[in-house]
Amino acid sequence: MTAEFAARHRSVSHIPSDPGRPYFIEKGMGDRAHLFGDLFTVYAGGEQTENTFNFFTAEGPRGGIIPAHSHPDTYEVFYIADGAVRLFVEDTGGEQYEKLLTAGDFGFVPKNCPHAYRIERHHSRIVGVAAGPGGTFERFFENLGTPTEELGLPQRPFVPEPQKFGSVPQQYDVRFLPDHQWRTRG
Repeated sequence: MTAEFAARHRSVSHIPSDPGRPYFIEKGMGDRAHLFGDLFTVYAGGEQTENTFNFFTAEGPRGGIIPAHSHPDTYEVFYIADGAVRLFVEDTGGEQYEKLLTAGDFGFVPKNCPHAYRIERHHSRIVGVAAGPGGTFERFFENLGTPTEELGLPQRPFVPEPQKFGSVPQQYDVRFLPDHQWRTRG
């Protein structure tokens, strides 16, 4: 059983908001949000780590590519716990990389590098860690998407209102790159 806390970013959270306090969270019981067809679950974020890193999972069905974006101040890790995910990354010199990651594989994206991904198998799960000098971005998912208490994927994809794309990403160190072209084969 996990405790519930009130937090400034949501009325009920399974994560204590004060840093320096040990805590434990049962599988899937972190702060959850639906965004498009995916479920994002945050287990640790800026409030708990003094803005040094976050830890979250992303689960989803096989689908389209997550749009190209970058994080000017954040390094991001992709560890594939289940399924398969194709990761696209462009380094700061313009060289592009594409790699199919399967369970147990790891991908690293340096700050300010355009990247995107596509879930290649149903029921894939990414374990993500992000860190950087500018803070953490884990609350992006529930602010662009919608908080949920459901444990599974959304019944219907949650598509944000268009005006949210203009404000929410910048608040959380996410820069969408709508004109970015991948020259890789994916």
